[in-house]
Amino acid sequence: MKTNPFQDIRLKMVRDQIEARGVKDERVLNAMRVIPRHQFVPKEYWNEAYLDHPLPIGNSQTISQPFIVAYMTEILVLKGNEKVLEIGTGSGYQAAILAQLAGEVHSVERIDMLAIQAQKRLEELDIKNVQVHIGDGSLGWADAAPYQAILVTAAAPLAPQTLLDQLDFGGNMVIPVGSRYHQILEIWHKNKTGLTSKQMMAVVFVPLIGSEGWKYTEW
Repeated sequence: MKTNPFQDIRLKMVRDQIEARGVKDERVLNAMRVIPRHQFVPKEYWNEAYLDHPLPIGNSQTISQPFIVAYMTEILVLKGNEKVLEIGTGSGYQAAILAQLAGEVHSVERIDMLAIQAQKRLEELDIKNVQVHIGDGSLGWADAAPYQAILVTAAAPLAPQTLLDQLDFGGNMVIPVGSRYHQILEIWHKNKTGLTSKQMMAVVFVPLIGSEGWKYTEW
């Protein structure tokens, strides 16, 4: 991947915002060092691309705060050969990070324009192990199930059962759950005896709109 003039501030972002706040997985840290976040936001926000906050990407959607991206990725505990499902492609940045850490990534986006733009960005960065699908993310992507990890980048009222059904035995799912302005990041683990969940931290995400998420009229 070609170097760019944002390299120094990207390294500073990882050091000051991510490592300093406790993310330790070196593979995750390296992915955050490599992927150019500024290329996943509109040019008018390039000067803010490596600051510690979300940014708008159009269609009332956002790219998540860098620390949250790194933290959610780390707690998936990826080893390198997993098939991962991401719900909520958005700009494609989270998918690009996952692509550095897993064997195959399927990402589902309900907004056509965002999905098309994300796929184009990924191709321009020569990231070949991500497939972007247009659909209802609350229903996952059954054609490629089961997944060894699922990461949901939009908030649901409850963890969708359909997503849990698509999670493989031994796998983890990370998802924000709660109301409009107060959500808790949950991690679900599936084994042959059932499912367990743990609450991790308070977060605020855009809504997961869909059959097993929020309806437009509810949000």
